[in-house]
Amino acid sequence: MKKLMMIAAMMLAAVTVSAQEAGQVFLKPMVGATLTNVTNIDGKMKFGEVAGAELGYMLSDNFGLSVGALYTMQGEKGKNNVGDFKSEYINVPILANCYVAPGFALKAGVQFGFMTKAKNSNVDFKEYCNKTDISIPLGAAYEFGDFVIDARYNFGLSKIVKKDYTDESYKNSVIMLTLGYKIPF
Repeated sequence: MKKLMMIAAMMLAAVTVSAQEAGQVFLKPMVGATLTNVTNIDGKMKFGEVAGAELGYMLSDNFGLSVGALYTMQGEKGKNNVGDFKSEYINVPILANCYVAPGFALKAGVQFGFMTKAKNSNVDFKEYCNKTDISIPLGAAYEFGDFVIDARYNFGLSKIVKKDYTDESYKNSVIMLTLGYKIPF
């Protein structure tokens, strides 16, 4: 029984390592959930959805780059009779992926977001917002076979509301958890 378990573990490790070969290109469709908030507002975290895909390239067996396009629901729940702030973005993350163990990667990079919708208590709020958003995503991913669980935190750098309307520095704060499927080319 021990030999059988050892052989199964070695086969799993071989599959995981082979999925990270230098020069490999892959597409990763992904879906998941977000927990978002806006800095400097006394609100509650808001649950949302995320869906999209990333295209990756392995530069070496332990280091790769990826770029993606993700539809992301963001914003926050209002508190004390203040309405919910709902925003939607098409986010483009550009990430460095460093594999520190077989199948386990640490991720960091930059993300450019393009606002598609902004509402406050069902009132269109987009005209008062900056249409672009820049953030720093940091995270980790674990691959098992061709499936990938990815967890990230996006530190917002850009102000959400235009300077003409407020001097406050409201920024996006996003926790994202996704499940993806890695399709090698």
